[in-house]
Formats: sequence, C-alpha cells, structure tokens
Amino acid sequence: MKFHRSIRWRLQLWYGALLIAVLSGFGLSVYQLERGRQFRRIDDELQRRLPALVESQRPVSQHESQMREFRLEPKDVALFDGGRGDAFYYVVWLQHSETPVTFSPTAPNGVPEPKPGEPTTRQRGELREAFLFPGPGDCVLVGHSTAAEAAGLRQLAWWIGGIGAAVLLLGLAGGGWLVARALRPIREISLTAEKISTGDLARRISVADTDGELGQLAGVLNATFDRLNAAFAQQARFTADAAHELRTPVAVILTHAENGLAAECANEEHREAFAASRRAAQRMRRLIESLLELARLDAGREKFNRAPLDLAAVTAECAELVRPLASQRNLIVKTELAPANCHGDGDRLALVITNLLTNAIHHHHRDGGEVTVATRTENGAAVLTVSDDGPGIRAEHLPRIFDRFYRADAARTTAQGRTGLGLAISRAIVEAHGGTIAAASEFGHGATFTVRLPQLIS
Repeated sequence: MKFHRSIRWRLQLWYGALLIAVLSGFGLSVYQLERGRQFRRIDDELQRRLPALVESQRPVSQHESQMREFRLEPKDVALFDGGRGDAFYYVVWLQHSETPVTFSPTAPNGVPEPKPGEPTTRQRGELREAFLFPGPGDCVLVGHSTAAEAAGLRQLAWWIGGIGAAVLLLGLAGGGWLVARALRPIREISLTAEKISTGDLARRISVADTDGELGQLAGVLNATFDRLNAAFAQQARFTADAAHELRTPVAVILTHAENGLAAECANEEHREAFAASRRAAQRMRRLIESLLELARLDAGREKFNRAPLDLAAVTAECAELVRPLASQRNLIVKTELAPANCHGDGDRLALVITNLLTNAIHHHHRDGGEVTVATRTENGAAVLTVSDDGPGIRAEHLPRIFDRFYRADAARTTAQGRTGLGLAISRAIVEAHGGTIAAASEFGHGATFTVRLPQLIS
C-alpha cells in the first residue's frame, strides 16, 4: 500500500498538522502575552522614574534662568540604585550642553541623544529606554537592560517548545491509536474478503460494534457472503447431481455402441455410426468425470493422501507417460529435474503435471518443437515449470485460462476431444495443497506454467 493512499496515514497526517497548528498558535500566543507583559512592566517603571529626573533640574541662578543644573534628590536615588545588577540608569541633556550633563554610574557609554518627534520609548539591542523633553533643548532619559527578561523569555520558549513537543507526541500516539481502532473493522473486512476470494466461503466478518456504520456495513457484507456461499453450494450440488444423473445414460450409450461395433451383422455404415457414438459418449464421460471431480474439490470432500515426496520423481514418471503422445506430434519432451521435496498427494500432483504436459503438447503446432519440464527449490518452495516454444498465449487471455470451459481460440486452436477443464482442475488441486499456479507467455514465443508448492520441512 502506498503511503499517500493510506486512509490511516492521511488521517494521522491531518490530525498531526491540525495539532501542530493549534499548539503553535497557543505557544506563540502565550509567548507574546508574556513578552508584552514584561515590556509593559518595564515601560511602567521607566515612566515612573521620568518625573523624578524632570524635578531634579534647577536654574543655576536667578540671573541665568536658562542655565540649569541637575541634582537628584536623596529620596529619588533609590530609584537608580547602582548596586543592583538590574538597576535603572539615566542620562540628562540640558540646553546649554551638547553632551550629557550627567548620567548614572550604570549607564552604558555612548547613549545617543533622542530627537524631537521620535517615539518616547525605544529598544536598542537589550536596552529599553524612555525619554522626555521637559523644555527646549532639555532631555531626560531612563533606561533598563532587558537581558534578564530576554533570558527568561528564552527559557519560557524552551518550556513551551518542550511541553508542546510532549503534547504533540502524546496526541499523535493517542490519535494513531484511535485511528487504528476506528479502522480496525475495515482491516478485518479486507482480510475476510481476501480469504473469501481465495475460496474460503464460510469465512465471515466479526465486528463487535454492530450499531456503528462499519458494523452495519459488515452486516450487509456478511449477508451478501451468505447468499454467495449458498449460490456456490447450490451450483456445486447441481453440478454433482447432474453429473451423477448423466453417468448412467452415458454408460448405456457406450454399451450399445460397443455392442453395435461387435455385432457381426453390422455393415460399414453402421460401424461408422456406432464408432462416432462411442467417441461422443467417451468424451461426455470424461467431461462428467471432470465435473464430478471439480464438484468434490469445490465442496472440500476430495480426500488427499498426503505424504512426503520428491516432485522430481513424480515429474519424471509423468514425462515418460506423455512421451509417446509427443512423438506422435513430432515433439521432444526435455526434462531438467532437480530434487524438490514437498508434502502432498502424489497421484493428484501427477494429474496436475500430466495435464500441463498434455496441454502443452496438444497446443503445439510446430514439428521438432520442444516441451521442457523442470523442477527446483526456490525460497522455501518446490517449483515445477512446464514451458514450450509453441505459439504462446495472447495477453488478454492469460487472466482467464484457468477458468472452467475457457478456450483462447484466437491464440490456440480448439483441441478436439478435450473438455476445457484440465487447467481448472489443476488449479483446484494445487490450491488444495496450499500452493499456487500461474501462467506467463509472450505471444509467438511459447508459454510457461509455474507451480509452487510448500517445501517439505526436514
């Protein structure tokens, strides 16, 4: 399953993105509120100290009222206590002086004089300053270092980030658990449907919450599977019953045909008619037997005598059995047999191998052609391949060649006397052994059938 197509991961990503957005917005809001509160507190302290600086300016004498001096009152000295690391500082400019008249010991060097019209509060690096113009050419400035507040805000940011990350992880874990729990019925529905598609029609979806939407869906699907199982069972019974009912009349037809051929009074025309009837009856009998076998396999009533065996030995016997048929069509059967141990019914697996070999021989139309059968072990499985260099199978026919009565007439000529059930029976036997069978072909360059069976564990 691709990541971007997974409902679970799309829900998880959406939930995670939404949680990140909420946590980021909340954390940013908390940080900005605390930052604003800190700066408002500092600004209030700065504004509270400015009037004391204005009151500390006095004329030098009565005759020189424009000449002013600065003398801080003892009661205001505590406002600028230089003994504390977070002390406020001040700088004073008077009209008659281009440089600061006075400044506190804690004031930094090179404080620029504010200009009229500038905002009355400014931030210079980690310094927060407020100033006032009490008179023409006069300026008083109060400042405070915000280094401690900046450190506190950084610590707050780390705390917000850490708590946000923890909440995000817990939220994602909880959200993942909730999503997995919510989608668990879908997974169960998918697994059950997959097992039903492989032939386990008795399987049903088990959902505890029958009142939810998925529970209702499971109920509908279970009812559908019940009807499907009943339809398949009815079809299997009909096939078996019809085949049983046809066995007797076919046997009667064969008996009369044999008797007619054995009669001394029969002329050549009668013999030809009886021979044609016998061939038709024999073909019908083979079809009936195939249908009965498929019905037993579908119903699970076919008994398998499972035992350890070497697939190569079974294949060698089948190859010798079909060599005369191949010789009649000027074909060569080649074997490449390596030991391949498995556990199964030798007679049933021999039927599968024989079906594949005769199928390859019957559909081969080139003199001197080859049919190759090989066995090997691969990835814990016993593997059988039957390949030929015949006309091959068109791509549109490959998905259906194991269907019952299906013939790819456009790719291969119809085989006379064959029922069209050999590959269907072979697939049913292989799947009953827990294996798989597949076909591959490039039209015009032959076909290859591959059977994989669970390998015998020693």
